[in-house]
Amino acid sequence: MTLIISLLAAQGDGGFGMLLMLVLMMVIMYVFMYLPQKREQKKLQKFRSSIERGSEVFTAGGIYGIVRDIDEIANVLIVEIASGVRVRVDRNSVFASPTAQQQK
Repeated sequence: MTLIISLLAAQGDGGFGMLLMLVLMMVIMYVFMYLPQKREQKKLQKFRSSIERGSEVFTAGGIYGIVRDIDEIANVLIVEIASGVRVRVDRNSVFASPTAQQQK
């Protein structure tokens, strides 16, 4: 990849070589940065929409728990973090529990 860029820069034909190199750099950034990030966001959104009672999750604050109830209207989950201790958590702040992912 760097060989192609250095060959383009060494041509010395002025603006066209630099423009081509700039376009090539943008394509590389798109492929290696934007696409994987978009793929991860879709995967996370799919997980959040598939959460059901009994799912093991952890919050953005680092709290592990089990989903006990779901309020679809308010987009809120009731997560049990200890025996008899339940907290309300926004669905967008919940991630898949690493222990649950290892079991799959």
